[in-house]
Amino acid sequence: MTDADEVRTRTRELLAAHPPATTGRLEFLRARFDAGLAWVHYPEGLGGLGAPRSLQGVVDAELEAAGAPGNDPRRIGIGLGMAAPTILRYGTEEQKRRYLRPLWTGEEVWCQLFSEPGAGSDLAALGTRAVREGDSWVVDGQKVWTSSAHVARWAILIARTDPNAPKHAGITYFVCDMTDPGVEVRPLRQITGEAEFNEVFLTGVRIPDSRRLGEVGDGWRVAQTTLMNERVSIGGMALPREGGMIGPVARTWRERPGLRTHDLHQRLLTLWVESEVSRLTAERLRQQLAAGQPGYEGSGMKLAFARLNQEISGLEVELGGEEGLLYDDWTMRRPELVDFTGRDAGYRYLRSKGNSIEGGTSEVLLNIVAERVLGLPAEPRTDKDVAWKDLAR
Repeated sequence: MTDADEVRTRTRELLAAHPPATTGRLEFLRARFDAGLAWVHYPEGLGGLGAPRSLQGVVDAELEAAGAPGNDPRRIGIGLGMAAPTILRYGTEEQKRRYLRPLWTGEEVWCQLFSEPGAGSDLAALGTRAVREGDSWVVDGQKVWTSSAHVARWAILIARTDPNAPKHAGITYFVCDMTDPGVEVRPLRQITGEAEFNEVFLTGVRIPDSRRLGEVGDGWRVAQTTLMNERVSIGGMALPREGGMIGPVARTWRERPGLRTHDLHQRLLTLWVESEVSRLTAERLRQQLAAGQPGYEGSGMKLAFARLNQEISGLEVELGGEEGLLYDDWTMRRPELVDFTGRDAGYRYLRSKGNSIEGGTSEVLLNIVAERVLGLPAEPRTDKDVAWKDLAR
């Protein structure tokens, strides 16, 4: 299935059989998945047609023109951008068929149980333990900065299964049911007043071995697939010109000439150009994905995303003058998604501070770009061959 006309025909057949005006949203999304039009580059039977990724644009254009419902990717971004590609690569056929359809339709929300209080930037130092008991694993530990844990049904989880191995070698990757006994989710209130993040405590949580992704002890390699896809999904998202953070600033500049100064004008021009360069670079990165798995270039895109968001939001606050210092609402909420453009300048300024931490800190990503993209000498690491149990903590 490589022909755009054939994909277009299939899309029109879907619309004819399930008219968006008279078909329920969930029914339509399920039918779209079953027709292979969810991810056209995925295999047949798993939401795709085995077609080139580039043909997804043909499907999306036809559906948008027909007013078809979407699956709200911002709300289920962790499932779409991180869990799905990892399951596709490492999951069994049974796992793929169980998880991918409700993941894509949004019936089941996913979260990520990776970071820990003592293992954030140095993720491989994680201490959450998984001990084998027959056909199950018993998991104990604590995870932190978990987006959407308060609404998630499933989680992708990495835990230490061999403390005698070096820290990168003794990790295994699991799918955790967030409704199981022993899973406790607590909100983490942020500087914005909201609590979109959580800490998650795992106490005697039993995970069947059938929910393991990849081989025992190979979790770090599996996690790299997740992390590379995460950085692409954060930094390489598709945007129109003046999409994202630069849009509200440019709109304010045009609508309120009384706020303009020469200095702000020069800064806005610079950031507008950088945003456009970043947008086009992200488009090129997405096109490269059609040839295979995401590369380490996604780390560079995520770096640029964080820096630009913080500089643009800072400019927006300055442009607003006294108004820029106001904040609309400190109400404690537990939102299902991050809405940068739906709130005011103060929210964008505060929330963007987290962009250089979430999805990999900027410092770690700089090392990745230096070593994996530019080929510069690696930093000395004396703990790579030391058993995890012997590491200083």
